[in-house]
Amino acid sequence: MITAVAEHSQGVNEGTQVAITACIIARDEAEALPSCLESVSFCQEIVVVDSGSTDETVAIARAAGACVIEQPWLGFAAQRNVALDHAHGDWVLEIDADERISPQLRAEIEAFLASPPAAAVKLAGLPLRELFLSHPLGPSAKYPKYRHRLLRRGAYRHDESRTVHEGFIPDGPVHPFEGDLTHLLATSWSEALGDAWRYARLEAGQLQATRTVGALCKGAIVRPLVKLVYRLTVDGGWRDGWAGVVKIALDCSTDSIVWIRYAAGRHGHERGHSGVASELHYGAWKARRGAGRVVAVAGSQRALNDASSWLAQAAAAGADVALIAPGTTASRALRVRRLKRLGPLRLIRALDAEEQLRPLDTLVAFGKPAALLLRLVPRSLRGHTPAVTSHTDPASIPWSSREQLEALCT
Repeated sequence: MITAVAEHSQGVNEGTQVAITACIIARDEAEALPSCLESVSFCQEIVVVDSGSTDETVAIARAAGACVIEQPWLGFAAQRNVALDHAHGDWVLEIDADERISPQLRAEIEAFLASPPAAAVKLAGLPLRELFLSHPLGPSAKYPKYRHRLLRRGAYRHDESRTVHEGFIPDGPVHPFEGDLTHLLATSWSEALGDAWRYARLEAGQLQATRTVGALCKGAIVRPLVKLVYRLTVDGGWRDGWAGVVKIALDCSTDSIVWIRYAAGRHGHERGHSGVASELHYGAWKARRGAGRVVAVAGSQRALNDASSWLAQAAAAGADVALIAPGTTASRALRVRRLKRLGPLRLIRALDAEEQLRPLDTLVAFGKPAALLLRLVPRSLRGHTPAVTSHTDPASIPWSSREQLEALCT
């Protein structure tokens, strides 16, 4: 139950049109909060949900003109929903106390609000730039590592059955930003280890899987080892130097601890009942909802033109489309993720970035080079409608019907 509610933010009165509200959940964040609040000062309203701070967090938030909600801890998802319930903006920006909106991202958001997208766009992805032990991470942290933090008010709510990974599951087009949402991770080794341990406890309380020797070996040994090699090589994590290697190793070790705790019945103090299968418990956002998501890959200008025409027809039939190519297209309506050149690792990383925005239903190759490269792409990034090719009439696919689209996979 909410124990206290402050007045609305300074300058925001009942009936006043609010373009954007920043929502923050916090507890004992007096050190980090001022910089966070400064980075969202462009928002007309700021809502801070405090879960019992014993430092100056509440005073700092109120001094900045925020609407402070004092709410005993309900869990990450529930706390965020409390903040959403007190937002008045047409759009809501979710941000944590240890995160910062970069100047470039601020300018993009302001331009976005000045010329809002079509009604179908209800969610935006912000590139997360993590700072680990004061080192900015790139490929080792799967940058851009999009986080769905900007949404139309009322369009989504957090799943309160989850103890962690409480992000939104998109059911339509997601607008990608380019400026960074900076995340200040651990600044010391003790903080890094402490964060990993707390995360493992939360994740173990959410994991749902069979407790067998085979499942334990796969989850605690095989999967973390494969993940370590994949992130160092395919993702290119080694490029971030020792900080990147340490971060990847710590993440993989944490995965092992999650399974060991789960197998031993050590769930921690928070339990989730999301029903998410074990292979997805690290990313519920991989669930597919809403209209079909189509990504085309083209390796030449001719193939790019063919792909643009095909995708335009798919979009007219209700699909959410995007193109990965080294060239350019004249169509402003088509979103293109441009590569310097088309190679296997570059393609895999581009597809992974698209998957972060919203899971793929269909991946279509245009031209022989693209078709050959797709054979090297992990199965998890190929979509799940292999029967759809560049020769398929895109208007014949039921993109807007999730049930019919899923039927194409059986």
